[in-house]
Amino acid sequence: MRLSMEHLSKRFGKKVAVQETNLCLKEGVYGFLGANGAGKTTLMQMVCGILTPTSGEIQIDGKRQQDCGEWFRDMLGYLPQEFGYPPGFTAREFLHYAASIKGLPWNAAKKKTEELLELTSLSGEAGKKIRTFSGGMKRRLGIAQALLNDPKILILDEPTAGLDPKERAFFRGMISDLAKDKLVLLSTHIVSDVEYIADEILMMKEGKMIMQGRPEKLIGSLEGKVWECTVPAEEWRAFEKTCRVVNAHHRGREIDARVLAEKPPKASARMAEPGLEDLYLSCFMEQGEASRL
Repeated sequence: MRLSMEHLSKRFGKKVAVQETNLCLKEGVYGFLGANGAGKTTLMQMVCGILTPTSGEIQIDGKRQQDCGEWFRDMLGYLPQEFGYPPGFTAREFLHYAASIKGLPWNAAKKKTEELLELTSLSGEAGKKIRTFSGGMKRRLGIAQALLNDPKILILDEPTAGLDPKERAFFRGMISDLAKDKLVLLSTHIVSDVEYIADEILMMKEGKMIMQGRPEKLIGSLEGKVWECTVPAEEWRAFEKTCRVVNAHHRGREIDARVLAEKPPKASARMAEPGLEDLYLSCFMEQGEASRL
């Protein structure tokens, strides 16, 4: 399976939401990172056929998306950022309903529904109304509906929104298992959700794809540029103005800081091991955006 985007762009009036994106993706997990308004959701909706590109095209195994018809829809699973559901339905009824829309035969739909309720740990709540579900349970149900047709391409837009840390850990394990024969494009604001399961990281900013590569290679670009140091509280304001601080921990009259810098920000600074969050923040701090993340 190969999903490619060639010179893909999308405009809404004068606003450019996605600009000249070129990607070639195959089976595996792609962690899609970017701040609000970066263009991630717009790009995902174009891949799913919800939005039509202003220019450029999407191809699946060399075939133009618009020429694929039902064949493409049959291999696509999508969890949107805003997941709608009929609150009067039970979880099981909703999955049966979603399966019928996707054209699954009744016996196959019943079997797949029970498998997915088990996979997403919703079997015990299968007979309960969705309106009684927590936010995390609704997201898990959304993931289940995206998997009903055993898709080869799985698009997940902010899938862990509303999940607690335990549920997110469960989700990461589930995606790792699912990705063995699927192409998974996972958009999130939670860097830890993709740091350990993504085969590649995609970074988008202001409608442009600014970075793509294996996590370890991208993180390696910050080797020797991440520092930790302790700053007296009375010096903090001046220090913060002159340094790119990615994290700070206040301890009474001292502040422990994590800093991005080409050289030690203080004589006592210690070099630190870089992580994906450091890389993510570095992409937005160059123009003073880190304070809004």
